Amino acid sequence: MPKEVRLKTPLSDEEVRGLEVGDVVYLNGTVFTARDLAHRRIIKYLENGEGLEEDLEGGALFHAGPVVRRRNGGWEVTAIGPTSSIRMEPFSEVIVGRLGVKAIIGKGGMGDGTLSALRRYCGVYLISPPGCAVIQGKALRRVLRVHWLDLGMPEAMWVLEAKDWGPLIVGMDSKGESIFRRVRERALKRISELFHEG
Repeated sequence: MPKEVRLKTPLSDEEVRGLEVGDVVYLNGTVFTARDLAHRRIIKYLENGEGLEEDLEGGALFHAGPVVRRRNGGWEVTAIGPTSSIRMEPFSEVIVGRLGVKAIIGKGGMGDGTLSALRRYCGVYLISPPGCAVIQGKALRRVLRVHWLDLGMPEAMWVLEAKDWGPLIVGMDSKGESIFRRVRERALKRISELFHEG
């Protein structure tokens, strides 16, 4: 039976191991954003032996590009929604294994490479509901820092404060289970049954 869990970053291995596919998560604490260009820059920095300006160990990485505005000398998120995570599949081994990210958040799921990395290094993939960018922006409104604005607003790495951000659904867990694989298997089974009934 899926459970509802409230967590705060940085996440521990014990907290991550307690999550199972289908669980509902509400997240508090620091959340980092990274889309395609930010992932490529992370890899470039690591290949060049350069350190990142942020410690992602135990962190939550959101595949998203926020809409932000200037306010009182700082930044404020007005809307933020997930982007398709599968584009970041080639980077998941480094993100989870080398940088220690414990929760990848996005939409649409990821591949077997990510599932394997999450199992090996104790991580989870959380599904952020698409189409709720303004609502999610209220939970992720406070901007703590921003890096790489030269990549453009959506592609920069934003460091945000999450307050009761959710519901986020566990789509892949640290035990190697995947909600996406389960749905696919059920669908294929049903298709087979339909063809045999006819």
